[in-house]
Amino acid sequence: MPVHQAFLEKLQKNAFAPVDIASLVFFRIAFGLLMVRHVSWYFSDHRIASFWLEPRFLFKYYGFSWVHPWPGNGLYIHCAVVGVLAGLIAAGLLYRASAGLFCLGYTYMFLLDEALWVNHRYLICLFSFLLIFVPANRALSIDAWLNPKIRSETTPAWTLWLLRAQMGVVYFYAGAAKIMPDWLHGAPMRVWLARNTQFPIIGRFFREEWAVYSLSYAAFLFDLFIVPFLLWRRTRVAAFCVAVAFHILNFRLFHIGIFPWLAIAGTTLFLSPSWPRRVLAIFGIRRALGNIGEMQPLAPARQRLVLALVLVYIAIQTVVPLRPFFSRGGIEWIQAEHRFTWRMMLTNKWQRIYFYVTDPNSRRSADQVRPEDFLTPWQVDRMQWRPDMLLQFAHYLAKVMPRAGPKPLRVEARVLIALNGRQPRLFIDQNVDLAAEERSWGRPRWLLEIHEPLPDHRGDPLQDPFEPVIEDQN
Repeated sequence: MPVHQAFLEKLQKNAFAPVDIASLVFFRIAFGLLMVRHVSWYFSDHRIASFWLEPRFLFKYYGFSWVHPWPGNGLYIHCAVVGVLAGLIAAGLLYRASAGLFCLGYTYMFLLDEALWVNHRYLICLFSFLLIFVPANRALSIDAWLNPKIRSETTPAWTLWLLRAQMGVVYFYAGAAKIMPDWLHGAPMRVWLARNTQFPIIGRFFREEWAVYSLSYAAFLFDLFIVPFLLWRRTRVAAFCVAVAFHILNFRLFHIGIFPWLAIAGTTLFLSPSWPRRVLAIFGIRRALGNIGEMQPLAPARQRLVLALVLVYIAIQTVVPLRPFFSRGGIEWIQAEHRFTWRMMLTNKWQRIYFYVTDPNSRRSADQVRPEDFLTPWQVDRMQWRPDMLLQFAHYLAKVMPRAGPKPLRVEARVLIALNGRQPRLFIDQNVDLAAEERSWGRPRWLLEIHEPLPDHRGDPLQDPFEPVIEDQN
């Protein structure tokens, strides 16, 4: 038998080996409950209206300009239904249909406005997609109670490895992205810690350089090596405890929403598949997940098909985040194109932006346009350092601003950006007519490169580089 064929047969055998379903069931319940909480957050503080209904313009992901909010109260109804579907996932009722509809409904919300991008919303889309295909409802679910034929205390090993691979990709690329001079010299961490000196007990040390470097390198090493330590049985429990402490600290320091809790839930998948049973046994609960046999194996041909699809998905998730490592440019491009690449919280930015609209049909000079007159504050903040969003807004201005004749308006932008304490530099070519530029997938030709080295870190890290420093004359 050829070596490659023997390897594939062994891989197939291991992928479909039965393992305890308990940890998969726990993740299904935890994910569903977290999503109920997450979706309910949209209903507080007028967020649905302020995010999607009140803005005059919504930014769109490449290829998804056709996605628009429901009219009337449709978006409120949509979000409520998505929340109910999350509850059904947790309960294991109509599980596959609930997971599929939740994935579609939440992804629709994700695509409504590119300005709302955060990594955990993308991760929610991916996890909900994967849950459609894993049999997480075969124990401790209403489906299994109503239909005893589907009950099982085991699941094929590939279901756990697929979810582990997804969480592992997030961790690894978050660490790999930190292999850059700015992070390794403590630039972003220095500012974040300076903003949190009131943190209990340890906050008083946050202005110290040893604290800045310690936490910078701790975060880098954690992201890069946590998965190997979770996979090694001897270090697994200790690594999990470190991961929990890490995410709770992030939650307290940076107020990053539901991501720390979602990451903790995803990290439990690296523990022994039977860990929930062991925890329940401590409290004398031994049959909560049932004890009812194993799933029937698939035919070999179907096993090969499932394994091929799993490997294709993992390959895509592994290759897509590599894009920034092969893109030309300086730190401006590393930060601008961080979407779908798990490049989280790498820089601190100060920006100033000015748009100028010229009507070639008249003799008037260019009119300066305030983005704040058309966009919400958070849209302006996100747009200023994302080239594709700057381009979208320029096209929008060219459509809505008045003109005196048939010639199209010319839209230019002056974008000054200060990255990690550097002096402000032009971010895009100020002589380019953005309204005439086509949107592209790669790095636009009008994005200027910034290769300026990091400045001396002495001084106030919270000092706005656009504001003059007042010297003490005494």
